[in-house]
Amino acid sequence: MKAIQFLIGFALLALASSLASASDPSPLQDICVAIEDPKDGVFVNGKFCKDPKLARADDFFFSGLDKPGNTANRLGVDETDANVEQIPGLNTLGISAFRIDYAPYGQRPPHIHPRASEILLVLEGTLHVGFVTSDQLNNKLIAKVLNKGDAFVFPKGLIHFQFNVGKTNAVAYSALNSQFPGEITIADAVFGANPPINPDFLAKAFQLDPKTVKDLQHKFINGD
Repeated sequence: MKAIQFLIGFALLALASSLASASDPSPLQDICVAIEDPKDGVFVNGKFCKDPKLARADDFFFSGLDKPGNTANRLGVDETDANVEQIPGLNTLGISAFRIDYAPYGQRPPHIHPRASEILLVLEGTLHVGFVTSDQLNNKLIAKVLNKGDAFVFPKGLIHFQFNVGKTNAVAYSALNSQFPGEITIADAVFGANPPINPDFLAKAFQLDPKTVKDLQHKFINGD
């Protein structure tokens, strides 16, 4: 009898363990609406796979991360992506990278990667970087000044930023644990949404007057 009870208990424990470790895969795009007929679909969670027998070296290769980006823009920053869009062989591997070039005082403004954590390595220059914890941790700012050879981690889904505090150009490389991490720049998403979010709602949320909100929306929507 004890042996039977042991076997039943062991089976239940094994079942519970399997259920505890099971989970849905992380989404690799913002939305994925279910359809009945696959012929009407665009893509699945990730990319369709080619026959592995037809794979070639160029599927896993990308050139250009040694070349400086064009930082002549309002933020003084440029990113060179190396994700599944540029390297098809990254599909299902859960990794990507990009190069970031910063003009003097250039910045990557507060943003999030909804599908990945990030580790940033400074190759040249001096960056002030940081992230903000969630509401549950009282929105604590965790920040540090990085110099050449320093690295910093940004946890998945948390607002973070980088700012070139030096008088010379800066360069960094980032690695992320998603083949397509996504990026949401907070100000662009909030004030540049199309169609616009109700300015009265934003005015209350940001404790601003509606006119200021409308001015910000005009700037971000029209790229002023």
